[in-house]
Parts: sequence; structure tokens; C-alpha cells
Amino acid sequence: MKANFYHKELANGGWAKLSFAEQMANIGSEIERAISWRKRGRNEYSQEAFFRALELLDFTIDEARNESGKLKELCRTREGLVDYFFGENEYNSSDEVWQKYFRAFSWWASLQRNK
Repeated sequence: MKANFYHKELANGGWAKLSFAEQMANIGSEIERAISWRKRGRNEYSQEAFFRALELLDFTIDEARNESGKLKELCRTREGLVDYFFGENEYNSSDEVWQKYFRAFSWWASLQRNK
């Protein structure tokens, strides 16, 4: 059975060409969209953006399998996001927490591009 991906080109190797900072910044963009749509009461759009973010995060997790420190952080990030968007929010996350977390990667990716 062939998997259906939101990001077909990225699933076919394009994701691996991006730096870690760029990957995380792209995930953050989808999280920003999920938050924005949810604030507007557009839950279907919010869910779709969130699922796209999870797909990208899963691509990053797959690439980090040999880097235990990074893998652990990525898996905890995934767990926290799922808890926040669909769970009981046991970790007491907020929109602002996730925005700050991913904004740092956007900043880092920007610094890499401007070198």
C-alpha cells in the first residue's frame, strides 16, 4: 500500500536536503497556521495544518534516528504538540509557548541563509 503524503516532494527526499533549522522552521509555519485557524474557529483548516506539521515532524524524526539527543527532543516535541492540540494539555502548553519554540528555529534558519 502506498502512503499518501501532504508533502509529496519532501517525502521523496526533498526534506533531507534542508538543514535541521529549516526543517523545524517549516514545521513551525504549519503550527502557526494551525493556531491561526483555530483562533478563527476554522477547526477543519486547523486540523489539516496540524497534520501537515506532524508529517513534517515525522520526516525529521526519521532522519534523526541515529542522533539520540535530537531524537529524544523531537519525540517530546511531537508528544507535546499532540497533547496540546488533541489531548488534555497535560503539559500546560499554550499558543505562545509553541510560537516561541518554533520562532527560534525560524530565526536560526534565517541566520543560516544570510551567511
